[in-house]
Amino acid sequence: MDIILLERVEKLGGIGDIVSVMDGYARNYLLPNKMALRANDANKKVFESNRERLVQENADRRVDASAVGEKIDGAEIVLIRASSNSGQLYGSVSVRDIVLGLAEQGHEVDKRQVIMGAPIKTIGLFDVTVSLHPEVQVTVKANVARSPDEAQQQAQGIDVIKAMFEEETAPTGFIEAIDPTLEPGEIPADRLTDADESAAKGDDNA
Repeated sequence: MDIILLERVEKLGGIGDIVSVMDGYARNYLLPNKMALRANDANKKVFESNRERLVQENADRRVDASAVGEKIDGAEIVLIRASSNSGQLYGSVSVRDIVLGLAEQGHEVDKRQVIMGAPIKTIGLFDVTVSLHPEVQVTVKANVARSPDEAQQQAQGIDVIKAMFEEETAPTGFIEAIDPTLEPGEIPADRLTDADESAAKGDDNA
């Protein structure tokens, strides 16, 4: 389907561009969200007669979005979640969680503005894109951890999952070298106390 873009759409074009897209993309997304018009003769005339107004309105929205973006850009959302010892979440972090986390900090965004690609399923520090306008995108941090202490460690750049793995695989207890010259149960000479030596001599004289 040929359409006229009413705003800049990534990978398609800018305001006033006539482009061809899949019918479903146009009917289900671009047209209902008033991002485009069908590129017929009537709509071309309507667009041209309103081009100046549409361009100005888009510029105003871009300015407003930039102002909001300055406040949101770089924000960090701490999300405490239960996980397995390997860091796999019992559940996942979704777009809704990001929206709620930003709202708690006073940043109101629409869920359609949050771009994640896929839900977050492990603990860690993740970049999430918030598209406030076709020409204004900012990045927020999703700090997913099992506790506030872990979240603080991750914010400092510590890989919590790696640290957990190293802790699990570290040897425990005291490992002593084996002396092959000793009889089973015999204590090395350098470990004997005076009392041990006296007891040993007593056994020999018995």
